[in-house]
Amino acid sequence: MPQAFRSTLLSLRDMLVSAGPLALLAVGLLALAYWWLNPTPPKYVVLATGAEQSAYAEFGQRYQKALAAQGIEVRLLPSEGSLANLQLLREGRADLAFVQGGTAVLEAEDHDQLRSLGSLFVEPLWLFYRTQAVRHSTPAGRLDALPQLRGLRVNVGTEGSGVPILVDKLLDANHMLASDLRLSRLEQTPATVAFLDGKIDVLVFASAPESPMVQMLLQTPGVRLMDFPQNEAYGRRFPFLTPVTLPRGVVDLAGNVPVHDVRLVASTTALLTRTDTHPALLQLFAQHAQTLHSGAGWFNRAREFPSTRHSELEIAPEADRAINEPVPLLQRYLPFWLANLVQRMWLVLGILIAVMLPLSRVVPPLYQLRVRSRVFRWYGRLREIENDMVSGQAPSCDLTQALDALEAQVLKVSVPLAYADELYALRNHIQMVRGRLAR
Repeated sequence: MPQAFRSTLLSLRDMLVSAGPLALLAVGLLALAYWWLNPTPPKYVVLATGAEQSAYAEFGQRYQKALAAQGIEVRLLPSEGSLANLQLLREGRADLAFVQGGTAVLEAEDHDQLRSLGSLFVEPLWLFYRTQAVRHSTPAGRLDALPQLRGLRVNVGTEGSGVPILVDKLLDANHMLASDLRLSRLEQTPATVAFLDGKIDVLVFASAPESPMVQMLLQTPGVRLMDFPQNEAYGRRFPFLTPVTLPRGVVDLAGNVPVHDVRLVASTTALLTRTDTHPALLQLFAQHAQTLHSGAGWFNRAREFPSTRHSELEIAPEADRAINEPVPLLQRYLPFWLANLVQRMWLVLGILIAVMLPLSRVVPPLYQLRVRSRVFRWYGRLREIENDMVSGQAPSCDLTQALDALEAQVLKVSVPLAYADELYALRNHIQMVRGRLAR
């Protein structure tokens, strides 16, 4: 091996040994910070949606597709609806869920364990009825007040949908009892089939207008959507309800569906999450909500949603930033996983640099000490030989052999070229002692 190459390797080895403890400390602190901050999100997340063909199921599929591009698998968990979704969150079986306002009573633990990612869309209470079935109670075949439902076969959905609770509140406000109606609690799809077969007179459910079921019923002959002339009053009586209007012709302009404005009551649906859900996932969902829910709809203008208003729970900080602040600079130019890593680790990196810079000043002295000690440690043996020579305690032949052995050892010593002068000085000093011994 060439001497120059050998010297270079030796110098690198000395540098690594000198800086090794500091490097290990830095790596250890980084590993500890990585474990503590947990910047890498899990590869999958569970989103509780709703019944088949519901708006919740439709939006769940959109989130699933959007997050797949970021390498995150969204596992959709169907349920009966809003109330069931809230229970899935409480039990920890879902990480996120769509929950409609006013369909459940929040418990004290919910304010500690759950957070909101903002309101996503309005969800009207759709009350469809068959005109033929209501002609005996209203000559015009039109319903515009809840008391007109007395004696009719009304399906309000399953308990898990949350709609029965909402309907009970509205009936109570109209001084009515559930027993005044011929109630059924079928799931949405079989209830719709029974409704179209004439086995149910009125179909009640809450859903966003994107629901295929809503789109179909609005254009079904012989089926009408109940108008709520008192929707403003309902909005004043119930804080979680908002009066909305389905404009004339918004469903089908050419067919003029509906034929007149329909007044409705609606609540806002929020995306709720558990407090232990990874912050990076919350950020992703909140950012994609900007794309999926910011467009104009039947009941809202463009960029009206998502919103941090009308929330029954505390808004997660990640959602608040995503909704009310621009996209972070790093995420505009870096892949999400890398931008998220830097965003969550930058403070730790700054502290680590501030600590390591002063400590790094000891590395050059340690390196110098290590290299020079390879030369200086032989001066002790040379001093012993010189002392024996001065005292005359050892024969000259023994001292000569000792010097030869010392010189042979020193010839094997290799140091970086920057310290070669000290090695040659040692060899020169050995020759000086040899010269004195020869006299």
